Amino acid sequence: MLSQTRRDFFAASATGMLATGTLTTGALSPSPLSAAETPARRPRVAVIYTIMRKYSHAQNFMESFLQPYLFSGKIVAPTVDVISLYADQRSPEGDNTDRISREFRIPVYKTIRDALTCGGKSLACDAVLLIGEHGDYPTNSYGQIEYPRKRFFDETVAVMKESQRFVPIFNDKHLSYRWDWSRAMYDTARELGIPLMAGSSVPLAQRIPALQLPPRPEVEEIVSIHGGPPEIYDFHGFEVLQAIIEGRKGGETGIAEVEFLTGEAMEKAAQAGRWSLPLTRAALAVEFGQQLPDWRKPIPGEKVREPHVIRLTYRDGTKATIVKIGQKGTRWNVAVKLRNEKQPRCFRHYPGSWGNRNLFMVLSHAIMNFFCTGRAPYPVERTLLASGVVDAAMHSRKKQQPQATPQLQMTYAAQDFSAFIESGASWPIAAQHPEDDYLQTLGKHGTQANP
Repeated sequence: MLSQTRRDFFAASATGMLATGTLTTGALSPSPLSAAETPARRPRVAVIYTIMRKYSHAQNFMESFLQPYLFSGKIVAPTVDVISLYADQRSPEGDNTDRISREFRIPVYKTIRDALTCGGKSLACDAVLLIGEHGDYPTNSYGQIEYPRKRFFDETVAVMKESQRFVPIFNDKHLSYRWDWSRAMYDTARELGIPLMAGSSVPLAQRIPALQLPPRPEVEEIVSIHGGPPEIYDFHGFEVLQAIIEGRKGGETGIAEVEFLTGEAMEKAAQAGRWSLPLTRAALAVEFGQQLPDWRKPIPGEKVREPHVIRLTYRDGTKATIVKIGQKGTRWNVAVKLRNEKQPRCFRHYPGSWGNRNLFMVLSHAIMNFFCTGRAPYPVERTLLASGVVDAAMHSRKKQQPQATPQLQMTYAAQDFSAFIESGASWPIAAQHPEDDYLQTLGKHGTQANP
């Protein structure tokens, strides 16, 4: 029997043809906007990206921006229209830009300016999606891939300034690999009144077990564990922990010092209690139960990769550590110790049976809401801080010494973004069907047809 594509599956589910017992059937659901927030027309979105190949960020975002997707057990219809594409690079193997352009009737432009103006003289879109991940870009001496996020942002802002119209921008992941550029992007957006959203998809994943903290918790220490490469996954690891503790008692005041440790230095720091092995073990127990792995040894079934930690000293005394253990891209475990509680509160972020690709549905859902309302569901300052932390960590790794971070002295107010966190109701539905080929899904079952 031929397997359904994901689009076929959604179409069947929406008309009640697939009995799941957990899915709300009927007409496609829009994003959760009140009547007062519903825009007069669907926002027109220009998409600027590095490269579009299978499983690239650009492709994964487009999957939800161009067709129905799952969010918390419901089929949700996109609330925006993609009107233009700009590809900074083309993949020699399996590039999908032209395929998407043809199937969805979306023009591809040769410059960012033309994509934003649709070949005209002024800004023609209502929102801009910047995706600066993947592609062939140089890696600097600090081990940072020099993705052109700031160039994308600067060229976008230049068109807005000329047109004297400023529309929401989403910037995927870091603001920039350089702190000074990240700060400049943030300051420019504030100066010009550009609504800006950025960051990681992982804080929006289902939490197992569901984490509940008291209002304004008194946090003593937190450990965030991931299983990916340095820098690009350290970014996610930081945003995961920051999303948990940014609403702590006293509010966010910034980070005073960042230190990257590996090898013997990492082990000595553990023995000295400079990063918490008990919290690390507690966070691992959520994933492994009683059979805890030794962080110093390879985890069975995973490639051998050197572990590392990033120690963070917050200005208010809060301790935090990002721990890289093993080699598993869906390892997102957390343990947080609250004052006056003996046992830590532990959970993991679970992306479902299709892996982290699922999380692009969740993040796309939040981005489209942002494009419709102009209000980000969580503070962009979280990603500004993350950009500075990761940059400082890479400098610490190269110099093999802690980095004082007076530039990361900042305050901001946390927001309740729980409405945008996946409940987990989508994953049993997705698990009933194989993760289909993206080209089949969009190429044969497209839903958007732009004039």
